[in-house]
Amino acid sequence: MDRNIRDVDDVLKLLDGLFAPEADRWTADAAGWWNGFYGDRTKAVPFFVAKPDESLVSYVDRGWIAPGRALDLGCGPGRNALYLDSLGFEVDAVDLSDEAVAWAEQRAQEAGAHVRFHRGDAFALAGSVLTGPYDLICDSGCFHHLPPHRRVSYLALVERLLAPGGQLALTCFASGAMGSELPDADFYREPGLHGGLAYTPESLRWIFSDLTEVELRRMRDEPPESPYFGEDFLWTALFRRGDAPSPLT
Repeated sequence: MDRNIRDVDDVLKLLDGLFAPEADRWTADAAGWWNGFYGDRTKAVPFFVAKPDESLVSYVDRGWIAPGRALDLGCGPGRNALYLDSLGFEVDAVDLSDEAVAWAEQRAQEAGAHVRFHRGDAFALAGSVLTGPYDLICDSGCFHHLPPHRRVSYLALVERLLAPGGQLALTCFASGAMGSELPDADFYREPGLHGGLAYTPESLRWIFSDLTEVELRRMRDEPPESPYFGEDFLWTALFRRGDAPSPLT
């Protein structure tokens, strides 16, 4: 007889287990899938380019974010982490995939960057390896690969690691353009994430309602010759924590 539900972590692990192993993209067990994904660096994957998000660059150009401590969640080959390092940020970057981290470290060495890359589950590393507080948490493509119940873990991570007045720069699938639009409950009736979850502006504002919205818009589609990454099937948003003065003032 199993009686193994005592706290929120136990509930989250139970819900993780409802998904078939091959559907997992968010726990440490998913590292193998992501290693396969990043193993071929020649694939025509848009975010394999060594370019920062156009939205992140725009926040810097408008003076909305300034150098401090930064955390890059799901950093992949490190394009945003290296950009932040070049501006003088002190950067921690984390990814589940050994292949992604190895690629990012190679790029960092070539660029003379000093990013601290970590391989592992950001939820498990929060508070130990990832100590915070961070002035900026950057997430370009991690959030939409989480099942609905892991938003609880995500918000807890932000609460734990983001400094007062700090900001969350988020990029995720846009409803009507990319990702699954199934209701949350349906992911547990037929477990699987169908490539990732789509979000509306209203759903993002509701999920991050404890933060202050600075900007939420569609990402600009950047041409191949652009020095920046941009795909218009994504939302990009900047949220600020707490009562610190808005960067808009």
